[in-house]
Amino acid sequence: MRRLLERVGLGRPELRAWAMYDWANSAWVLTIQTAVFPVYFYEVAAGGLPETVALQRYTWTTSIALALVAVAAPILGALADFLGARKRMLGTFLAVGVVATACMVLIERGDWLLAAVLFGAANIGAQGAFVFYDSLLPHIAGKEEIDRVSTAGYALGYLGSAILLALQLAWIISPDTFGLPSGTLPSRLAFLSVAVWWALFSIPLFRGVPEPPRRIEPDETRSQRPIAVALTRLGETFRNIRSYRQAFVLLIAFLVYNDGIGTIIRMAEIYGASLGLERNGLIGAIFVAQLVGIPFTILFARLAGRIGPKRAILLGLCVYMGVTVYAYFLETSRQFYAMAIVVGMVQGGCQALSRSLFASLIPRHMTGEFFGFYGVLEKFAALTGPALFGLGVTLTGSVRSGVLSVLVYFVVGALLLTRVDVEAGRKAAREAEENLIPLG
Repeated sequence: MRRLLERVGLGRPELRAWAMYDWANSAWVLTIQTAVFPVYFYEVAAGGLPETVALQRYTWTTSIALALVAVAAPILGALADFLGARKRMLGTFLAVGVVATACMVLIERGDWLLAAVLFGAANIGAQGAFVFYDSLLPHIAGKEEIDRVSTAGYALGYLGSAILLALQLAWIISPDTFGLPSGTLPSRLAFLSVAVWWALFSIPLFRGVPEPPRRIEPDETRSQRPIAVALTRLGETFRNIRSYRQAFVLLIAFLVYNDGIGTIIRMAEIYGASLGLERNGLIGAIFVAQLVGIPFTILFARLAGRIGPKRAILLGLCVYMGVTVYAYFLETSRQFYAMAIVVGMVQGGCQALSRSLFASLIPRHMTGEFFGFYGVLEKFAALTGPALFGLGVTLTGSVRSGVLSVLVYFVVGALLLTRVDVEAGRKAAREAEENLIPLG
């Protein structure tokens, strides 16, 4: 077991504790963001509304919530770096997300406004917490293991969320077996189970991952006002972004291609439902994609070890290009299953390697700030994709109209990624760490 853990990147206790948060939070991503809640919102909470109106309200709720996180993340990230408070920030967002998700058990038929408010708050909590979770990665993982640690986290996330979704599907599909009434209660209990799962399995991170040592730059003092320092750091980063040019280029590439990935994740099931595909079949396809993602995410780490993380991501983006074209012609549940399986093969690998590659290109004393920017672009991508998808539906009245536009994101993002010089970026990041002042 020890050799297996070391091979996948989880050989030390703090690495396992960190990766368990992926296990915890991915249940929210799968159940609330991807598999159960989107269709519940579409068919139940907004069931009395016209189809296009229901879809518009879901997409705009997502976009507004993510925009709020995008605005706050860089400032809070710089603040967490200066104060040495990354875990405290993570805990705050975690609490917001868990409480909002637990309250989703109250959503009944026609409660689209309550559903929108709670879904928005849960989005803020989940996505905000991910900023500070990601910022811990370069502090616990070395250069040679960072790709394996990141992909191991994603693989654990796939496994944990698949286990919980399997239990949820059991009581949703066959409520009588569990002594539950038919109707909305089984789905609402699924939302409550996510909140419990998320809170429970976040505990190892807070107990087993140390807060990174607090360090300040030569022109800073520990007595300065934290907000002033945070804003100053942000201004300096904007002005000196050329010093971290490779990280900046990767950010722009990530902004573009992750727009495509995020749109597929958030809109796949609701897109299938709008085409008239059966609800349980759609959820089952997402479940199969999770299972496929477990081994393939680990395989992506091994692939990155041979050809480098940048080339491995490019390979995944080429697969996504084919998936996008295929989705435009999708007609049956069997085709949806095939699409879900192929997406599961590349989704975790692309996202995990993007995270670890970016972490290797930034100074470690500024991880909160830089992952704040990473979060901004990740959320901006998630914001624009669903919003443009919804706009296309509004203008044309057809849910297929925005599908092919996703192809552009993958093509342009891949071209930008080819411009990233990984070794030059890593060298610049390490040089920035040489003159830091350690604080207790």
